[in-house]
Amino acid sequence: MAFELLFALLLVATLLCVGGIVILLQTLSRRTEGQAAELAALRAQLAVGGQSQDSAAVEMRSQLSRTQELVEGVRQAVSARQQIEDDSRQSLRRLEAVIAGSSTRGAAGENIIEEALQHLPAEMLQRNIWVRGKVVEFGLRLPGGKLLPIDSKWAAGAALQDLSAPEIEPARRHALALAVEKEVEKRVREVAQYIDPATTTPFALAAIPDGAYAVCRSAFAEAHRHHVIIVGFSMTMPYVLSLYQLHLQFSRTVDMENLQAYLMDIDRHLERLDVTLENKLRRAMTMLENTYSDGKQVVAQVRASVRGIQASEGVAAEPDLSLLESAP
Repeated sequence: MAFELLFALLLVATLLCVGGIVILLQTLSRRTEGQAAELAALRAQLAVGGQSQDSAAVEMRSQLSRTQELVEGVRQAVSARQQIEDDSRQSLRRLEAVIAGSSTRGAAGENIIEEALQHLPAEMLQRNIWVRGKVVEFGLRLPGGKLLPIDSKWAAGAALQDLSAPEIEPARRHALALAVEKEVEKRVREVAQYIDPATTTPFALAAIPDGAYAVCRSAFAEAHRHHVIIVGFSMTMPYVLSLYQLHLQFSRTVDMENLQAYLMDIDRHLERLDVTLENKLRRAMTMLENTYSDGKQVVAQVRASVRGIQASEGVAAEPDLSLLESAP
């Protein structure tokens, strides 16, 4: 009886253990299924995220490729523009060398003026005129027989080239402008030599590059003082036609024109005489005065030395007869 009871208890315990194991297995199975579902969902999310990242990476690569193409296009455009600018700069330098060279400067200026005045009637324009032993390039024949001297002057080519640089400093620009003006004033004095009261008008025309004309300020007053009119190359034709029209409308008699021309010529010669007297004669007078003063000092020193020798040797000094000459 006791053995049967023990067997029953053991069976109950075994059943309880089997039931607990079955419950534990079911719990573990449910947890495994839940984890598997979560793992599948996580894998799905990761797959979706990977696809999004892949598409974003592809889009970014596409944008980077387009950006690189744009940058390359800009670089090529800048390189091409730089090449064009270099070619243009070299061409301008070659043109400057041809036009502003020491041996071809005058010929180039003549060609520019001839191109500007080519539409005038042949009887109005005369070339290579001798005035006071010098040759002026052009002469505009006015009613009455007088000629208007027209001369082209290519002034300060290097300074004009430096002024064309956009990044130049203001102080440097001002210095270059002053250099251009000084060169223009020098050219104006050369053109003033072509004025002859007997054959030309009382004034002359100096044609200069438009760049030099743009920076001139005080040179206009200097030109007016020498009876020279400064014009740019591009304005030569309008000035010539305007002067011709004014001459037709307001011209005076030949005698009055000659009188004014000769008066201007006299004024110019008086100015040169004044400069000569101021710079040469006055300097010579100053040198003579200084020489006279130095000579008087030397004579006084010699006399003092002679008197010292006479006093030391006991020789009687000669009487000073200059006092007798001044006595009444």
